[in-house]
Amino acid sequence: MHKEFLMGNEAIALGAIAAGVNLISGYPGTPSTEVLETAAKRKQKDTYVEWSVNEKTAMEVAAGAAYSGARSMVTMKQVGLNVASDPLMSLEYIGVKGGMVVLVADDPGPISSQTEQDTRHFAYFSKLPCFDPSSAQEAYEMVQEAFDYSEKYETPVFLRPTTRVCHGYASVTVKDTDEYTLHKPGGFLKDPARWVIFPRLSFQNHKKIEDRNIKLSEDFSSYKRNKIICPSTAPEASDITPKGSFARKGIATGGISFTYVSETLKNTGSIPVLKIATPHPFPENLALQFLEGLDEVLCLEELDPVIEKELICICGKYHLPVKIYGKLTHHVKNAGENTRDSVYQDIGNFFKDTCKEITLKASPDSLPELPIRPPVLCAGCPHRASFYAVKAAMKGKKTIFCGDIGCYTLGNAMPLDMVDTCLCMGAGLGIAQGVGRIEPDTRCFAFVGDSTFFASAITGVINAVYNQADMTLIILDNSTTAMTGHQPHPGTGQTMMGGITDKVDIEAVLRGIGLRTVETVDPLELEAAVNCVKKTAEEPGVKAIIFRSPCIAVIKPDKAMHVLPDKCILCKKCIRELGCPALTITGEKVNIEPSLCTGCTLCGQLCQTGAIVNGKVGDDNE
Repeated sequence: MHKEFLMGNEAIALGAIAAGVNLISGYPGTPSTEVLETAAKRKQKDTYVEWSVNEKTAMEVAAGAAYSGARSMVTMKQVGLNVASDPLMSLEYIGVKGGMVVLVADDPGPISSQTEQDTRHFAYFSKLPCFDPSSAQEAYEMVQEAFDYSEKYETPVFLRPTTRVCHGYASVTVKDTDEYTLHKPGGFLKDPARWVIFPRLSFQNHKKIEDRNIKLSEDFSSYKRNKIICPSTAPEASDITPKGSFARKGIATGGISFTYVSETLKNTGSIPVLKIATPHPFPENLALQFLEGLDEVLCLEELDPVIEKELICICGKYHLPVKIYGKLTHHVKNAGENTRDSVYQDIGNFFKDTCKEITLKASPDSLPELPIRPPVLCAGCPHRASFYAVKAAMKGKKTIFCGDIGCYTLGNAMPLDMVDTCLCMGAGLGIAQGVGRIEPDTRCFAFVGDSTFFASAITGVINAVYNQADMTLIILDNSTTAMTGHQPHPGTGQTMMGGITDKVDIEAVLRGIGLRTVETVDPLELEAAVNCVKKTAEEPGVKAIIFRSPCIAVIKPDKAMHVLPDKCILCKKCIRELGCPALTITGEKVNIEPSLCTGCTLCGQLCQTGAIVNGKVGDDNE
C-alpha cells in the first residue's frame, strides 16, 4: 500500500483497476469524465477502455462484457443516465455474470448540468443496489466492494459520487500493483433462457429481484460503511457507540454531507449519527437500531429527501414516535448542493432550542464574495464566428435558433443572443421540426456540435428527412469534444486506447441519410460563411451547413490582432456585436488583450475602418 494525492475521480478509477476491471466504457460528462480518462492512463495491459458514442451504447458494451464474466464499469453523469436507461431497465431483469458497476456522477447545484437529478431515485426505480461514497478514500475502497456485491447478487450496481467527491482532492491510500485483483473472464455461455428477455422471464425475475433486495437490505445493515457513530470517535469506527447526553436527537446523513456533518460535530460529545452508504436497498435493521430511544432526527443529504423518506417509512411501519426533519419539513433547503456552512447552520438550528450547551466547531470566517464571471465563448472560438455568420445572414427574417448541449450553448449570451431553445443533447433538431410544423413561415435552424451529432443527433436528421421537414441544420465541427475536456469522438480518427481509426465523415453520413444540400465552410472566413448561409437557407427541405474550424484549445494560436489607434473611431461595433473577451476599451480606443487573442481575425473582418489588423505592433502589416 502507498499514498497518492488524488482527485476523487482518479481514486475511483484506481479502485476499479485494483479490483481487476476488464473493460470500462463511457461518455464524457462533468463531473464524471476523469474516471475513464484516468483509467485509460493507469490501466493494466489487458484492460480495454473506450469513449462510446453515447451513454446507451456504453451501457450495452459494458453489459456485453459482464455477460462474458468480465468485470466492467460504465461511466456517465446524471443526465447521461437518462440516455442509458433503456438498456439499464431491462438489464436489471436479465442480470449479469461478471461484476458490473454503473458509475453515475450527480451534479448538485447544478454546477454544469441541465438538471439536479438524484440517482438514488433511479436506483429505487430500477431496483438496483446503490453505493454512495462520502470521500475520495471511501470511493476508492467502495468501488472495489461494489464489484464484489455485483458478482454476489449477479446484478449491476450503482456507484453514485457527487461533484465534491468527484472533484475534491485528498491523500488516498491505494494498493500497490502486486496487490491488484487479477480477474479472468469465464467467457459467454449460450443460454437463451437467461440472456434473451421475454415477458415471462421478466415476470419470474421480478419476483426474484424483490426477494433479493430484502436480502440486500439485511446484508447492507452489516456492511461496514453503513454505521452509527459519534463524531467524537474516529471516522473509521465501525462499531455502534453509546448515545450520550444528546441521545434524544440524532442526525442521519450520507455522501459528502456526512463529511460536512463530521467536520461540524467534531469534539461536540455523543450525538448519534447514522451514516448511510447504501441508500438502496436501505439498511432497515441498522436504521431501527439508530432510531431506538430518539425523539427527533435531522436528515442532511444531497439532493432529494431519500434518507428522510426511508426513515419516515420505517417509523410508520414500526410505529416509532420519532419526528423526522429535513427537506420535507423545510428544516433543510430542498435545492442546490450542501456546503460546510449550510450544514453548520442546519445543525445549529436543530440543536439551539433543546441543547443550548452544545458547542459546534466554529465555522470559518466568511470570505469575500467572488466577482461574477459569467461563462462566455473563448476568445477566438470558431463558434462565435459561426453564430455571427448565421445572425448576419438571417437579419430581418423570422427565425428560431434551436441550440444544444456543449460549448456552443454559450451562444445564448449577449451580444450574440443566438440560442432560443436548449433542452438536452440532440433535442434542437426535433424542436426545430416541431416549431416549423406549427409556424411554417419561421426559418428554423438547429445547431449541434460534431461530438453531439454522433452521440444523439443522427436520428433527428433522419426524422427530418423522412417526414419532409423544412429546416437548416448547422453542425459546429471543431474537431473535438470541447466542453468536457477535448475527448476524441468518431470524427477525430482516434480512440481512447490510442488507436488510429478511419474518421467518420459527417458530410458522407448526411448524404447517406438523404440530404442533397450539404455545404462545408470555414466560419472564420466571414463573407463566405454569410453568403453560404443566405444561399443554403433559401433551399427547400432539410439542408445542412458544416462550419469546420478547430477548437482554439487544440491548435497553436496565430499572432494576436491589435488596434491601430489612429484608425479606431470607437464605434464599438466589434465589442457590441461579437462579445469577444479579448476586446476591451482603454481610454478612448478599443484595445485587444494579446494574452487572450488567438488571431482568429474575425474582429478585423468586421471592422469598417480597417483599424484591427493581424500581427504585433510594429509589424510590416501595419
